[in-house]
Amino acid sequence: MAPGWWLILVLAIIGLGLVGRWFWRRYRRAHYRRIALSQLRLLRANEATITDINQLLKAAALRAFPPEQVAALHGQRWQAFLLKTCQDLPTDGLAELDSLYAAHSCPATEPLLVMAEHWVRRHEVAHA
Repeated sequence: MAPGWWLILVLAIIGLGLVGRWFWRRYRRAHYRRIALSQLRLLRANEATITDINQLLKAAALRAFPPEQVAALHGQRWQAFLLKTCQDLPTDGLAELDSLYAAHSCPATEPLLVMAEHWVRRHEVAHA
């Protein structure tokens, strides 16, 4: 083959390698989302409580964002964080997170489950 074809072949291999690396890194960075969604499916099947859903959201947030930005959040600041990090988050179930600090944990409602799934799927992280 002529030298020009070798150059094109080498550049194509390098390009495919870079694209493959980009896809692999993207796949690995979204691993916590896949885990959270599978846990959410299990919680849905087992009649989750509001506390269960909040723990799932907090765990996913701690994997996606720096711990110092997420760990201490609770109450209205936690809800504001969820709203800030996800465009078009359905707010129907968000108010249920206020009942986390009640004496007994209430069952999670469908709006809360929908909101949690939406947040896990669509929250925006600078490096994701």
